[in-house]
Amino acid sequence: MMNFGNMMKQAQQMQKRLQDLNAELAATDVVNEAQGVKAVVDGNGLFKSISISKELINPESPESVDDDTVETLEDVISSVINNAVDKALKQREEKTVKITNGIRIPGLF
Repeated sequence: MMNFGNMMKQAQQMQKRLQDLNAELAATDVVNEAQGVKAVVDGNGLFKSISISKELINPESPESVDDDTVETLEDVISSVINNAVDKALKQREEKTVKITNGIRIPGLF
């Protein structure tokens, strides 16, 4: 039978491994491209960036699309996605805290 000290040591080791994993995943880019759009998220699924081709905006005359238009569109979309992700993470944290009776469990959020 395992004693309390060993259980605590194992819990601390697991917490450290989870922290290391989260750091590794945060540093990993996952990229997907389709039909003139490229999206990048980190390994934790958090949005990082979006790139939109001029051809997608104006297929008949991509050269008529200026760089500022593309950048503005990318910025607006990025802001909306980041705000939605922030809201989702906050909701998850609030609901998790209710389930755990206010105890914050490392690795859950």
